[in-house]
Amino acid sequence: MTSTSGASTATDGSTGNLTSMETAALLGGLNLSDGHPRMPLTASQREIIDSLPVLFNEAEKRVFEEVEAEAQRTFLHGIGQLCAPIATGRLVTCYSSSVAMDITARALAQRTGHVALVHPTFDNIPDLLRGRGLTLLPVTEAELERGEPELPDEVGAVFVTTPNNPTGWVLSEDGLRRLAAYCARTGRVLAMDTCFRAQDPRAQYDTYAILTDSGAEWVVIEDTGKLWPTLELKAGFLAWGENTDLPLLEYFSDVLLSVSPLILLMITKFAQDASDGGYAELQELVRRNRQALAEVLAGSSVELTDPGARVSVARLTLPEDGPDAIALYEELAKDGTHVLPCGPFHWDRHGDGTRQIRIALARPESDVVRAADVVAGAVRARLDAARRAG
Repeated sequence: MTSTSGASTATDGSTGNLTSMETAALLGGLNLSDGHPRMPLTASQREIIDSLPVLFNEAEKRVFEEVEAEAQRTFLHGIGQLCAPIATGRLVTCYSSSVAMDITARALAQRTGHVALVHPTFDNIPDLLRGRGLTLLPVTEAELERGEPELPDEVGAVFVTTPNNPTGWVLSEDGLRRLAAYCARTGRVLAMDTCFRAQDPRAQYDTYAILTDSGAEWVVIEDTGKLWPTLELKAGFLAWGENTDLPLLEYFSDVLLSVSPLILLMITKFAQDASDGGYAELQELVRRNRQALAEVLAGSSVELTDPGARVSVARLTLPEDGPDAIALYEELAKDGTHVLPCGPFHWDRHGDGTRQIRIALARPESDVVRAADVVAGAVRARLDAARRAG
């Protein structure tokens, strides 16, 4: 494990962060870049959208705290989080999970100068933590699962993304018990980003019950933005333990008064629909698209990296004698197909992701198949050209 401070410098030739690449993909073309859902609404979801004028009138009349608690309860209970601290003052709603992340980073910086962060993970997490002056140390998924990472004394917090993006790894229930006990024993804060939780039933054990029983200080970030194609109408939730000594509520109040009650009412409806079969439909869509991806790539030199993952992104491993991830990304983007190179996910060692790209799966199956064909064809053409040149 190596220590990292300040902004990292890419060693794979990449420029800009992953979000800037995702923003470029919004300009047009075949967008398999960001992990946000971009498939068509289901029939029942369309009915909810059609009811927005009615929900607006309801939002005008109801007490905000009731609307907020209902949305939190419906969403979190629907994904197994029965012990979430709803209506305790220790669960607040943010515009997005990134806002909740930044509040968390600011609060952690009042406690410690050093945070152990899972490696790899989406690069806006290390960017936000570093942006608040924190020094980061990479820790592997395997170390976190064992629950006894070897950390220097100055590390005051452990930050975990589960399910992880881009690998799909899930910290098991027993793994969380071990890790939470370790943090309680060593006086470290345990922070968790669980934004893909609803996509993977393996992550839906009651995290809050385990964290509360452990006696550790903890923070959890949840998100609705990875689930439903609602054009970025979403919310992030920020929760913390009763004995967590961080100024989270103070920093939350510095950022916002409240999210829109209309958005919260919409989230309640979508969460109810999800619990009535919508989550199963989403999970089946992702499963089918991962299978379709694997079928298109079968026989090619591009491999599906994490076949057991269940989240709505998939890593692909490129052949050693083919183009690297940045070169392939740039070539595809010129022709209007947008994926992500995986170097920036490896925020401490960009070179670890040199031979991998990431494709989003919360899309129509036809888009996933087209993108897979384009990727396989581009790699094949590069390999053929290299053989002819040799």
